[in-house]
Amino acid sequence: MKMLTVEGISKSYGEKTLFQQLSFTVKEGERIGIIGVNGTGKSTLLRIIAGVDAPDEGNIAYPKDFTIGYLPQQPELHPDLTVLEQVFQRDNPLIRLLRDYELALAELAEHPLDEKRQARLYALSQQMDAQNAWDANANAKAILTKLGIPDMTRRIGALSGGQKRRVALAQALIEAPDLLVLDEPTNHLDDEAIRWLEEYLVRYQGAVLFVTHDRYFLDRVTNRIFELDGGKLYTYVGNYAAFLEAKALREEQERAASQKRRQLYLRELEWVKRGAKARTTKQKARLQRFAQLEASLTTEKSGQLEMKLGGSRLGKKVIELKRISHSFGGKQLFHSFNLLVKPGDRIGIVGPNGSGKSTLLNIIAGRLQPEEGEVEIGPTVKIAYYTQEHVEMDEQKRVIEYIREAGEAIRTIDGETISAAQLLEQFLFPMHMHGTLIRKLSGGEKRRLYLLRLLMSGPNVLLLDEPTNDLDTKTLTVLEDYLQSFPGVVMTVSHDRYFLDKVAEQLWILDGNGNIHTYIGEYSEYLEEQRQLPAKQEKQPAKETKPSRKQTKRRLTYKEQKEWEEIETNIAKLEEELQRVAEEMEACASDYEKVQQLAEQYEMLSAELDALLERWAELSELVESS
Repeated sequence: MKMLTVEGISKSYGEKTLFQQLSFTVKEGERIGIIGVNGTGKSTLLRIIAGVDAPDEGNIAYPKDFTIGYLPQQPELHPDLTVLEQVFQRDNPLIRLLRDYELALAELAEHPLDEKRQARLYALSQQMDAQNAWDANANAKAILTKLGIPDMTRRIGALSGGQKRRVALAQALIEAPDLLVLDEPTNHLDDEAIRWLEEYLVRYQGAVLFVTHDRYFLDRVTNRIFELDGGKLYTYVGNYAAFLEAKALREEQERAASQKRRQLYLRELEWVKRGAKARTTKQKARLQRFAQLEASLTTEKSGQLEMKLGGSRLGKKVIELKRISHSFGGKQLFHSFNLLVKPGDRIGIVGPNGSGKSTLLNIIAGRLQPEEGEVEIGPTVKIAYYTQEHVEMDEQKRVIEYIREAGEAIRTIDGETISAAQLLEQFLFPMHMHGTLIRKLSGGEKRRLYLLRLLMSGPNVLLLDEPTNDLDTKTLTVLEDYLQSFPGVVMTVSHDRYFLDKVAEQLWILDGNGNIHTYIGEYSEYLEEQRQLPAKQEKQPAKETKPSRKQTKRRLTYKEQKEWEEIETNIAKLEEELQRVAEEMEACASDYEKVQQLAEQYEMLSAELDALLERWAELSELVESS
């Protein structure tokens, strides 16, 4: 089994330490999701593993024939290459053969009577036969088609930003490396492409290490979670749901430890107040311990992220769209669209890429005039617009200055007043970061700061354009909770199913053919209905021949009943054993032979757990039908 071993790596940028002494292994078949607050170093860790960046200390070891494919957030592609040339760029024999074959096929299509080209294609076809390369070729074309890139002859320079990113993702998948390193792979993918990618990665033979904001994607793909928090790496066996459960347990244990530290802090504080003088070595040491204790409690306090900002009063009239029509590049985006937005509405705007979702938000925000129709905005409406575009921020300003421009203090939903400094701490900008220049923040931290400033303006209508592309899962969770209690209107464009399920109560669906349909309910419900439509249409003619449910029911046998009663306990035991083996591997990462033995044990336990989970699903169906 091939594996990558990370031992004791650390990374800092200037005065900011991202992480210290991280050690772990990545084994074949593992699908690891990395989560953490923006600015904790998730993307930096991916770049180090991909070999694009170097750690300050520590090392990464893997076999000589081990290959790594990397998808960065901002891929650099050659504008003069065609899609075909770009995706088949890797310098290995199979990729070269696929590239040469596809180029020869394209040339012959242009010159069908050219005998030299015919002979070249025939020779390459024989090589494809000899190397069993047809499956790889079909797989490459399927990947490009599923990711919405059917034309392999287009130049990279002619593609949109989203299309370029999908080409880069396709290139990484086609190369089929031992380890896929993906930074936000679901960005710029619609729901159908995301579902396909989930299934593809679950079946992937190598290892996958990725960062994503998409919690449904995390839940369906991962069998292990890494959490970067406070410069440390916490590992969890299982998917995102298992991580949430295990993290809650860890935080409960940490709270108990924190309470003990607080009690000790109060005792030490009383001693300090009595006028202890740092004259003796013993007293100096005690004062140093007190300072460390105080610092740790301050860190804990700044780790709370809450969003309870108030909004302006909203009248009865909000927004009315009257026969709105607009086109772009000769394509009709929407035609004669009428809709009334009411106080308290929660609207999700969905549809395929290029269908006009962001254009519609720009029209509502008044940034773009529709070709036909009009937008009426109520007199009390105060809009805050979170856009996909790069927001101009004076990067020479300090964090606290930027926020104070929106106000020295603001009033919360509860009627309390909090200062800009307190608000920054609630948004995971601890006191030591308040004087930091904006240019030194990570991309995600800048977006979080921008969101905070928007919310401080006291809006009553929020327009959010793909907010989940930039914000980490922790910030998103709190944003969702805030939006649920937000007294105004929320309209959001997103591909994130989890976010839409929590935030939107109705959908505007742009079909890409100029039509906008409305749907009342959750996004997942809508998608499930759409997936079932073809099946229902096929089954409808044969409805009378379908056997009744009563004919297929059967009860559990005595043996199956006993198995059902014990199976969840057995699953829990296996998960605990997997966790123990994973921790033991990380503890002895430098002992290659020991790690190899533990990896084989881990693989056997994983297979046993998969079989047990499959059996649980079978028995569960029997229990539900009996």
